[in-house]
Amino acid sequence: MVMQRHHLTRAGIALALCLHHLVSAIEVPLDSNIQSELPQPPTITKQSVKDYIVDPRDNIFIECEAKGNPVPTFSWTRNGKFFNVAKDPKVSMRRRSGTLVIDFHSGGRPEDYEGEYQCFARNDYGTALSSKIHLQVSKSPLWPKEKVDVIEVDEGAPLSLQCNPPPGLPSPVIFWMSSSMEPIHQDKRVSQGQNGDLYFSNVMLQDAQTDYSCNARFHFTHTIQQKNPYTLKVKTTRGITETTPSFMYPYGTSSSQMVLRGVDLLLECIASGVPAPDIMWYKKGGELPAGKTKLENFNKALRISNVSEEDSGEYFCLASNKMGSIRHTISVRVKAAPYWLDEPQNLILAPGEDGRLVCRANGNPKPAIQWLVNGEPIEASPPNPSREVAGDTIVFRDTQIGSSAVYQCNASNEHGYLLANAFVSVLDVPPRILAPRNQLIRVIQNNRTRLDCPFFGSPIPTLRWFKNGQGNTLDGGNYKAHENGSLEMNMARKEDQGIYTCVATNILGKAEAQVRLEVKDPTRIVRGPEDQVVKRGSMPRLHCRIKHDPTLKLTVTWLKDDAPLYMGNRMKKEDDGLTIYGVAEKDQGDYTCVASTELDKDSAKAYLTVLAVPANRLRDLPKERPDRPRDLELTDLAERSVRLTWIPGDDNNSPITDYIVQFEEDRFQPGMWHNHSRYPGSVNSAVLSLSPYVNYQFRVIAVNDVGSSLPSVPSERYQTNGARPEINPTGVQGAGTQKNNMEITWTPLNATQAYGPNLRYIVRWRRRDPRGSWYNETVKAPRHVVWNTPIYVPYEIKVQAENDFGRAPEPDTVIGYSGEDLPSSPRYLRIRQPNLESINLEWDHPEHPNGVLTGYNLRYQAFNGTKTGRTLVENFSPNQTRFTLQRTDPISRYRFFLRARTQVGEGEAIVEESPALLNEAYTKNHVDIATQGWFIGLMCAIALLVLILLIVCFIKRSRGGKYPVRDNKDEHLNPEDKNVEDGSFDYSDEDNKPLPNSQTSLDGTIKQQESDDSLVDYGEGGEGQFNEDGSFIGQYTVKKDKEETEGNESSEATSPVNAIYSLA
Repeated sequence: MVMQRHHLTRAGIALALCLHHLVSAIEVPLDSNIQSELPQPPTITKQSVKDYIVDPRDNIFIECEAKGNPVPTFSWTRNGKFFNVAKDPKVSMRRRSGTLVIDFHSGGRPEDYEGEYQCFARNDYGTALSSKIHLQVSKSPLWPKEKVDVIEVDEGAPLSLQCNPPPGLPSPVIFWMSSSMEPIHQDKRVSQGQNGDLYFSNVMLQDAQTDYSCNARFHFTHTIQQKNPYTLKVKTTRGITETTPSFMYPYGTSSSQMVLRGVDLLLECIASGVPAPDIMWYKKGGELPAGKTKLENFNKALRISNVSEEDSGEYFCLASNKMGSIRHTISVRVKAAPYWLDEPQNLILAPGEDGRLVCRANGNPKPAIQWLVNGEPIEASPPNPSREVAGDTIVFRDTQIGSSAVYQCNASNEHGYLLANAFVSVLDVPPRILAPRNQLIRVIQNNRTRLDCPFFGSPIPTLRWFKNGQGNTLDGGNYKAHENGSLEMNMARKEDQGIYTCVATNILGKAEAQVRLEVKDPTRIVRGPEDQVVKRGSMPRLHCRIKHDPTLKLTVTWLKDDAPLYMGNRMKKEDDGLTIYGVAEKDQGDYTCVASTELDKDSAKAYLTVLAVPANRLRDLPKERPDRPRDLELTDLAERSVRLTWIPGDDNNSPITDYIVQFEEDRFQPGMWHNHSRYPGSVNSAVLSLSPYVNYQFRVIAVNDVGSSLPSVPSERYQTNGARPEINPTGVQGAGTQKNNMEITWTPLNATQAYGPNLRYIVRWRRRDPRGSWYNETVKAPRHVVWNTPIYVPYEIKVQAENDFGRAPEPDTVIGYSGEDLPSSPRYLRIRQPNLESINLEWDHPEHPNGVLTGYNLRYQAFNGTKTGRTLVENFSPNQTRFTLQRTDPISRYRFFLRARTQVGEGEAIVEESPALLNEAYTKNHVDIATQGWFIGLMCAIALLVLILLIVCFIKRSRGGKYPVRDNKDEHLNPEDKNVEDGSFDYSDEDNKPLPNSQTSLDGTIKQQESDDSLVDYGEGGEGQFNEDGSFIGQYTVKKDKEETEGNESSEATSPVNAIYSLA
């Protein structure tokens, strides 16, 4: 590596003037020979961490490694005092290293060696220090014995179970299980806090079905300690009262938290309430830090990674349920342990040069800077007139041999400290050339070239170039000298050949090296191939005459259609051209001659056209399928490719248009051939792409207009090495086959995609919820069924391929759904009758579709009283929610049955009836009330009164009394007495109005019910009789003229009994 000087920027001009033209450090080349020869102060290369916790069961190793020339020696302090390693038989130091080894195989207590250690590495040029290493022995104390009483709690009340683990070093990992070692299920209602306690937002009856034990796992001992389990007794109530949220942790409405820069900040809010509250996080005055936040523990914890000062501010969590919400504000203050702005770097100076060390650090609060030299405070070190301390900068002026030392910068505040070592080495090194001796550079004439001469020395040498021992320095014109020692020529000419010398000089001496430059003639094709048109079967010749530098090795290659040309038995390559014997149509194409040396190359191209046999002659020749290709050969064997070459067979008077390359592998489908690739008929060589872990065998089929040839004899086998899969299965989908499952299927990888043995698939799924947990199963078949799923919920699905070499890349996520079920009924069915001709229906989708709705089914029928019409059916698309029914008559009402439908079937129906119209006929209104209970009771009471009246008449008749029928017949009731509601009857035969209980047909006509018997037809003097059901069937007569009787035979409505039957 070449030495470099770094020039000051404009921003540092003022400081540079104050420092009197300071020069930065010399860069020492990475050449191991150079570094081994130069003196160098110590440099710490490896050390243990500041807070070092060790396992008490193992030996203790406190690392300290350093380099320097001479090799450094090491010493240690413990708790600020010299630690005499030789006096303690258990303590030793590794050879050529400062690493301490404390051996406990012969006994001893590791706790006796706890403390603060610091390593010192010394040689003749200074002392380097390690950081202070705080050594502690891991502790895993036992859980204190305690008696845990049964905890009684009301159902719905909040509860926290305290863990209070024993203090360990490092702190143990806390988790909750039952005494039978079953993990406690956690969700937004039940979860573990960061302090290890288990919180219940509200206690439910099932929480008493297990006990709860806090477990602590200690890192170094790999032991788990279990606390005595809690047992819950849940007191049930008649109903759980819903309550507004209340914070269980932290308490109150506000709190504060301090965090150090660069660590993770964890904010936590746990709330009680019925139902269990949801937690949301916000930052006052802005958004949550983008790209750094993560919600944990069912949104109860907010983690902000790698905290910076910009993350200070007020955060608040909002806990809410349907009863209300509350919030807690957390004021976050970000402090900072010291961190580097400019860490001091090693400084190498020549005698008399100037330099500086800069140590700039920041933190909160602002760190204090302390300088040390060779491990001692710089104030207590011997005075050095060439050194000046200015706060965070040490300035060196006119340094001299013997001023080498190691400086330490300590930046500290209340949150921590930083310690950096930087040595100042004053070197006086004569110039050295780092390039190999007697280099040979060859270049093509008129090309750009560069001669390299890397060098080193202290002070930094100056370098000049000379040619053939001449005294003039080469710089300018065709030459350009660079500071790194290189000499560049814009255009190399023949006269530039010769020996070039680079000379590096400083006050301690000089060094030189020689480079020989040779300028070569370019490679040129003086006669290239020309475009030709030849007849099939002829022998064309393609020229390629080349002129090149005779001292360079020439290589000539031919390409056909920009691919390497296979030199079969019909191709003959010569010094100045290429001859093709028995040219065929497949030989037609572009031919390129490429002439190359190790320095340059040239190429020329021509197109060869092959004329087929004339059409009149071609018709006379029989055409057949081509002969099979032969002599298959595999060359250029590589990890993922191979070149296959073959000799074409006879085309049998029909040019070969294509070649089909097939392969067979003997692991997954032995004996079955698959198409690999297809090539034009003019090609007889191809590079085939291969897949890992396949034992290939190839064959070739030729194709012409007649058909395909027989397959060639297979090639030799070629086995590729295995690898992990590069793709995952396609066609991944999830769908339910039953209402409580989801079947995950995919298209499996084939033999060339498996890439290794034991191909299997890692199936992962979870509910479509970022907070949900992933489940996984490894299978070999391309199908997996997940059972006990909720009805028709979305799932995130991933299927990843894996073999014995590893896994494929992370697969994409596919959304699938669990099984469908019958849908619930539509939310509502509204019926409106804008006029007498139509009815408008409107409905809403089911509240629980339980799948993809495929449509709706509407069944309806007209009815009038107890008469119903035939059932009609309408089917609708899933997006249709309205329907207009054209009525067949304005009188009838309609009953509607509406069901939603999924692919499983039709769900529960919602049933509604069209309302009665206010302007419908009186008879329809009567039909509507005839089915009412009060009306039936009223009619029965009227019938009973009439029956009693008839009995009284019968008794009087039997005693010879007279019943004044004629008087009653002739006496008309008032019109107002027609009202059914007052219980009177119309005996008039004047009008032919339908009786109140007559039925209205669906077509609007009125049908009068026929009476079984009439009192008018009964003769005089008959005995009164009653049927089993109590109806009167006796004869009833009065003394009147027969003519009058016959004249009134048609007036059946005048009979009270007929009136009763008309109402029945």
